[in-house]
Amino acid sequence: MQRATWFLVLAGIVSSYACAGINARSNTTSIAASLTNSLPASPRTPGGTTAKEAKIDFATQIKPIFEARCQPCHFSGGKVYSRMPFDRAETIKTLNTKLFTRIKDEKERQLIRDFLAQN
Repeated sequence: MQRATWFLVLAGIVSSYACAGINARSNTTSIAASLTNSLPASPRTPGGTTAKEAKIDFATQIKPIFEARCQPCHFSGGKVYSRMPFDRAETIKTLNTKLFTRIKDEKERQLIRDFLAQN
């Protein structure tokens, strides 16, 4: 239990301090915006279900959001990758909506909420 608590405290510190400075100097906003703009509001799958009813894939739908917002620190070779690897669905599930300190776009937030709800 102590390890999980420490992990969440560390996540809060990194999210509010370290990532903010790095992302402010990076050019990831346009990448994330292009990912978000490519998401339809309520697409239908061939079976007639909506996107919320369809399974959200971490590798193709969620991970690209974090790649655009949280590199290089939270991906392989990054400073905090060993403690908080954002290329793993388990990390995203553990941090839950605390990740929203970095994700401001409501479409991206909703997609992440839907991903968290399905698991």
